[in-house]
This record gives sequence, C-alpha cells and structure tokens, in this order.
Amino acid sequence: MNPTARPLTSVQPPAVKPQNPNFSSGPCAKRPGWSTEVLSNAFLGRSHRAREGKARLAEVIELSKRLLGLPEGWRLAIVPASDTGAIEMALWNLLGPRGVDMLAWESFGSAWVTDVVKQLKLSDVRVLKADYGSLPDLSAVDGERDLVFTWNGTTSGVRLPDGDWIPDGPGLKICDATSAVFAMDLPYDRLDVVTWSWQKVMGGEAAHGMLALSPRAVERMESYQPEWPMPKIFRLSKGGKLDEAVFEGATINTPSMLCVEDQLDSLRWGVEIGGLPALKARAEANLSAVARWVSTSDWADFLATEPSQRSCTSICIKIVSPWFAALSEKEQASVPKKIAALLEAEGVAYDINGYRDAPPGLRLWGGATVDSGDMTRLLPWLDWAYAAVKGEMSA
Repeated sequence: MNPTARPLTSVQPPAVKPQNPNFSSGPCAKRPGWSTEVLSNAFLGRSHRAREGKARLAEVIELSKRLLGLPEGWRLAIVPASDTGAIEMALWNLLGPRGVDMLAWESFGSAWVTDVVKQLKLSDVRVLKADYGSLPDLSAVDGERDLVFTWNGTTSGVRLPDGDWIPDGPGLKICDATSAVFAMDLPYDRLDVVTWSWQKVMGGEAAHGMLALSPRAVERMESYQPEWPMPKIFRLSKGGKLDEAVFEGATINTPSMLCVEDQLDSLRWGVEIGGLPALKARAEANLSAVARWVSTSDWADFLATEPSQRSCTSICIKIVSPWFAALSEKEQASVPKKIAALLEAEGVAYDINGYRDAPPGLRLWGGATVDSGDMTRLLPWLDWAYAAVKGEMSA
C-alpha cells in the first residue's frame, strides 16, 4: 500500500465490467472460449473400464505428465475426493516409519496437521506454524524426517518462493500443490509426493484428485505396511507391491467421464497455448495487475507480507485503512462480505470473499484460466465497492 495513494472521492461505478466475472478459488473459471460444446464427445453411458474409457483416463494422466514435465519414473494416478483425497491417501499410506515435520501457515496445512496428530495419532510429529500472511521457519526442517506441506497457501495467498530450503535426507517430501501445479515451478527433484485437483488452475470440475509419486515414494509404499486399517478407497498396493493399474487409468472408484472430457479439454488448451511457461505467465500477469493496483491503493494491501511469497493464483487482499481499523471485530468481518455481495449483485465478480478461517479480506483467483484483462477491469470495481460500503457503514 502507498501511504500517499489516491483517496476515493466518488462512488460512481466504473464504466467497464470484466467479461468473465468468475474469480472463485475453486471450482475456478473455465478456460477462455470454453462452452458446453467441448463436452459433446464425452464417453457417457458406458463403463469407465471399457477400452475407450480407460484410454481417456490414461490420456488425462499422460497429458498432465507432459504439461508438468514430471520426471521419468514418477507415477501419476487419478484418485477420488479431489486434492483432499489425494493428500490423505499419501498420508495414510506413507507416514509412520519416521518422525514427520508438518508445515502450516493457513487452513489446509492446518487440516493436514489435525489428520496426522488426531486421526493417525503419530507420536513423533513436529508442527512448524506461522500466522496468515507469513511462512514458518523453513530452516528448522529436518531432512531425516518426513515432511508434509502445502506449496501455495490457498487461503492465505502465501506461496513458497522456491524449493532451495528443502533439505536432502531420507525423509519423504509430501507436497499438497493443488493451487500451485500448472501455475508455479515445482522442484520435482526435491519432492516425493505431489497432489492436486482438477478444479484449480486448469478450471476442471470437482471430485477428482491427482497423486504423483516419485520412485522413493513407491519404494516406501512397497517396503512399509501401516499398522492402521486401510479403507479400500485408500489402498494403493496389492501383495506388497504398488497397484500399477491405478497409475494407468484403472481408477479405484467410478470417475465422472463428463469431468474427464472437460479435463482433457483444459489440458489440450494448456498444450496449445504454449505449455507450462504460458500457463505460468498468465497467472503471473494477474498477480502483476493486482500488485500495480495495490501500490496506489489507500485501503488495500496483500495479506502476504513478503513480495516474493505472494501467490499468483489465490491472491489474498487485506483491508488496511484507518477507518477499517477503527471498526469492531464483528464490523470488520462484515466489510469484505458486503463488498463481495455488492459486486456479485452487479455481476462484476463472484465468490471473492476471503476464506472463512482467514483474516477478513478478499480473495481473487488469478490462475491461468483468468484473463489479466478481466483482472484489470475488476480492480476499479473493488475501489467502488469499498467506497460504497464505507459510505453505507459510516452514514
């Protein structure tokens, strides 16, 4: 925020609205030019285990590997229950033989801490925490221990700037990267498990997750048998060996072939526009647009305190004006809700209120399917809505 920034002197609405008002952080905006016509060839009314069904599931896996540049020897599977299902499968199958370090700086990282401590009840767990807006002390991570962390804080707007801090060592590195994959660089040479969902950066529909395993993770899977019962939906091995069929498109449960067709469309679009570099550039352009706006704002700032840690997908904004600071806690919580409701009523932006567990603020999805022109057109409307809400609450 610039302390000498322009004041808001008018509540007249801007003249131009975003062409696409969808700024939700999941499910996210569809790719530019999307229509239901892309689903016309979906493999419907047939078994997903039929030859064509399996071929399309395998194509999702292969196109995802190609776009991301997954290293040779990594396995990738389509799994149930979105990113949550994928990360839970990793936690329940792999954790136990070593102590584990858990990083948490927003709600999803904290949820994985709860699962490991209260559900798996592991005895040797270190939790490295930070408040919303910051990262934990990464230098405290021990490479001898397993490690579980999110790459991008979807609800805090704080991402890891790189993977240089990830230590060498025998511990497995398990990364929830659901709002980072396809928009940020991931150091696969330092990671062992990467999970994500279809409904984030590529704008797919919900319920399907992706689980990527390094050779080291496969070795752990085949050499270690957890002491707890394993639900069928989590089982990734048979007779002490990885169930390779799951990583070739033979899903554990029945997938939606309509969603499969939609995901194939998104992945093909990603390849057509230039692959991962082009997808990353689109997301970074959205962050740049917001950064320019924040630099001249007298009321808004990034929730992320360090510029290098600002997410280019889940862009979280806090309100920093003296007027806002003087409000009661209850009144503060109502301000972003009122802003979001006003912009939704205007058809300008949908679903931009901050996450329920985060400090009061706004969350703008800036992933690859969002055009930076739409993000730029949205920003004057944020000024307008803030001024309108301020005027209403001050009257």
